[in-house]
Amino acid sequence: MAHAAPSAFGRHRQSASTSHLHKSAFVGPVLLGLVYGFWAAFIERQAGPVTTANVFYGILCGVIFAGIMFTLARVGPRMMREVHAAAYGAFGGIAAGYLHSLTGQSILKAVVVGLAVGAGVGLAAFYRYYTHED
Repeated sequence: MAHAAPSAFGRHRQSASTSHLHKSAFVGPVLLGLVYGFWAAFIERQAGPVTTANVFYGILCGVIFAGIMFTLARVGPRMMREVHAAAYGAFGGIAAGYLHSLTGQSILKAVVVGLAVGAGVGLAAFYRYYTHED
């Protein structure tokens, strides 16, 4: 039964869930946040000149988007697959609906676009999590 006893080395190792984050964990959310922030700032300026307010608006939208995306990527694997897929679907729908609401069209159209994108993202995420189970 000596093989079952913990070694001194084993007690000082960190588990995979408490290890430090690798740089690559930030790349995806940051790049998508940059794209989202640029897109939001572009829509918000409505073909006018680029102002400081537009730049800060884009930065704010991008940081919020990247923060939520990073949080979902870190917390999501601990959720049930249905809840995990629903979280990504809700996030995708809200993000797309918000961008569409910036165009100045009716709120009903923004809601329909958000629901369509959210349903698509949620179904795609559920399919991925269902077929790639451990």
